[in-house]
Amino acid sequence: MLAGEAAAAAAEAALATKPRPQEPAPEPAQADAFPVSGDPRAAAFFDLDNTVMQGAAIFHFGRGLYKRHFFDTRDLLRFAWQQAYFRMAGAEDPEHMQDARDSALSIVKGHRVEELMSIGEEIYDEYMAGKIWPGTRALAQAHLDAGQRVWLVTAAPVETATIIARRLGLTGALGTVAESVDGVYTGRLVGEPLHGPAKAEAVRALAMSEDLDLSRCAAYSDSHNDIPILSLVGHPYAINPDSRLRKHARAEGWRLRDYRTGRKAARIGIPAAAGMGAVAGGAAAAIAISRRRK
Repeated sequence: MLAGEAAAAAAEAALATKPRPQEPAPEPAQADAFPVSGDPRAAAFFDLDNTVMQGAAIFHFGRGLYKRHFFDTRDLLRFAWQQAYFRMAGAEDPEHMQDARDSALSIVKGHRVEELMSIGEEIYDEYMAGKIWPGTRALAQAHLDAGQRVWLVTAAPVETATIIARRLGLTGALGTVAESVDGVYTGRLVGEPLHGPAKAEAVRALAMSEDLDLSRCAAYSDSHNDIPILSLVGHPYAINPDSRLRKHARAEGWRLRDYRTGRKAARIGIPAAAGMGAVAGGAAAAIAISRRRK
């Protein structure tokens, strides 16, 4: 419960922060034709990785940290396979994602929250803005246009998720909360990563705080790991689904959307940009594993 409660509290606190520049809203023609009625007690919850954004946000963030010399090339190469695996498989591997999050915590330990937020804004422009799925973003915009609130719900750090939500003009974000003392990261989490059932706990906590009726809310995800949150709402959607979620969604009669192209090629080959930049995207958040195991 601690992870969900911490994520909900962090999301509420972020609403009071100073607004940042937003990306232009997508054209209405991009939105799928589905009914979204204005309802003050309805909201939409979107997973981030492979649902709103191609690939994993934590890896894109790590790529930016590598560029800024937060760690060296040797460690980068050691974990380059993680992003390649994630992109080819098109699904989360809990062990890989846990390793990446543990390593990200080690990297940011001792740094100020304000510093990482500022760097995160730059990294969004450099590596994330071009990775947003237009179709999914249009779905989110349809909810916003109907007067509903829209939240990202992700295992990515809440700071990163908040930046992405703000740039897309969304209401806010629920994400994994890293502990900080006097504005400095300690290298520990508050509770567990916001993954699987913890996401559902966070949404329940937020719904109670925001007076939402979950039976009137929608949720969107690509992963079978998010079946708990999809099952929690009245309007679940499988977006770019992995095979297990696709099978479950069909059995339950949930709506499906798939915005991917060239999936066969993506599964067979290493990403086209196989130079140092792609390597950076794959391993950036994971260097501390080697240090822990020495």
